[in-house]
This record gives sequence, structure tokens and C-alpha cells, in this order.
Amino acid sequence: MATFGIIHRFQGGTREQYENALKVVHPDDGKALPEGQLLHLAGPTDDGWLIVAVHDSQASWERFRDDTLLPGLASVEQGLPGPPEEMTFEVQTFRTQHKSA
Repeated sequence: MATFGIIHRFQGGTREQYENALKVVHPDDGKALPEGQLLHLAGPTDDGWLIVAVHDSQASWERFRDDTLLPGLASVEQGLPGPPEEMTFEVQTFRTQHKSA
């Protein structure tokens, strides 16, 4: 199975909306990663909010998306405007040095 990347761009999204959504769709009130997710990055852009996630496989992403993310986002009050622009890709290179923002 190939490592799988997802990019979501929420035009008009804010940090507050992102944090509201994260508390619902990520374990431990948004402080932990869901099963199968290896990396989660997020931050503001000129016109909204961008999220990049890497999962251990496309199947892992699809499970999270279908079982947790979509139902969770539908229930969030003051959440990100959606649906986002989405781009997916098979990760060819994955390197990190441990660093927290």
C-alpha cells in the first residue's frame, strides 16, 4: 500500500473554524491524529485555510473520510466552509525532522 496525501483548501476558512472542526474529527479533542494518519499540517492562506494530511494508505484515508470526517464536519457548529477544494496524491517521498509549531 502506498502512502497517500490529501490537500484541502477552505476558501474563507479561519483558524477558529478549523479548531472547532478539529475537536470533532480528531481524537482526544483534536490533540491526536486519527488511526492511519501520519502527518497533519494546517495554516492560513491569503484567502482561507489549508490542510495537508498524509495517511498510511488510500484505504485509511477513505475510512477516515467516510466514517469520521464527513459526518463530523456536518455536525460542527461554526466549522469550516465547505466543501473544500481537494487534491489527492500518492506520496513518493516522506521525510521529516521532529518539529512542532
